[in-house]
Amino acid sequence: MHNKHSIKEMFFEHLTRFSAILVLFFLSAIFIVLIIKAYPAIHHFGFSFITEQKWAPNFELFGGLPAIYGSFISTLIAMLFAVPVAIGIAIFLSEISPKSLKAPMGVSIELLAAIPSVVYGMWGLFYLAPLMRDVFGGNGLGLFTAGLILAIMILPFISAITRDALNTTPKILKESAYALGATQWDVIKDIMIPYAKAGIVGSVILALGRAFGETMAVTFVMGNSHQIPNSIFAPATSIPSTLANEFSEVDSELYLSSLYFLALILFIISFIIIAFAKFYFLKNKRSRKIKK
Repeated sequence: MHNKHSIKEMFFEHLTRFSAILVLFFLSAIFIVLIIKAYPAIHHFGFSFITEQKWAPNFELFGGLPAIYGSFISTLIAMLFAVPVAIGIAIFLSEISPKSLKAPMGVSIELLAAIPSVVYGMWGLFYLAPLMRDVFGGNGLGLFTAGLILAIMILPFISAITRDALNTTPKILKESAYALGATQWDVIKDIMIPYAKAGIVGSVILALGRAFGETMAVTFVMGNSHQIPNSIFAPATSIPSTLANEFSEVDSELYLSSLYFLALILFIISFIIIAFAKFYFLKNKRSRKIKK
């Protein structure tokens, strides 16, 4: 009986170890393939690929700055809109909302995360872009429109994680604050938000990585213009939309390698964002254990 139990434990241990190694293997394999495929462009352009603005496949001139710029600015716009709204929703659902509204509103917001990105893109192209055109001029496609679409897409991720983090606040802390005369707003800003800070920051960073790598929705509404726009309402491009639009048009090795170089840059940036979120959580957990 004891031997059977030991065999099961050993099998489970080896299975979990194999699963963990398999994940690392796939991650390393993706990185190695990107490095190999991007090497001709890395060797040809070097660091200037990141700072060069001109993208002219006919002349084999490739610069990644417009795509990198578009990715960063559209993501920044999305975060500026999504973060305060999502945190407000989370606070409302966890502390202010009547019990009868918590379940239906929570499910409705989380359903936004289940909508395919291509649906967001089509809605943005046919409804949001014309509205942006009427209000701000141009053709309605550009960084601002892409940022709004991304904000709607990442909003449920931030609000759901933040709500769960706020709900972990011990009741005794809130009840003690109320007993000392604190208002509901005092409890939210001085008790709940500080206690759930790690979850809130983590949700924002994870949503940042999600927004930075979004492809289909951004491709519909960005405008696909390989130049740094002089306005956030002008057409632009991003790394994911460039990859989605141009892989089928590749006609030279350097062209293909340049696209892989962009993919490598996207991979590294996304990895840094997720790694930062992970290390932040670990640091926060350690600091809590030390305080306890």
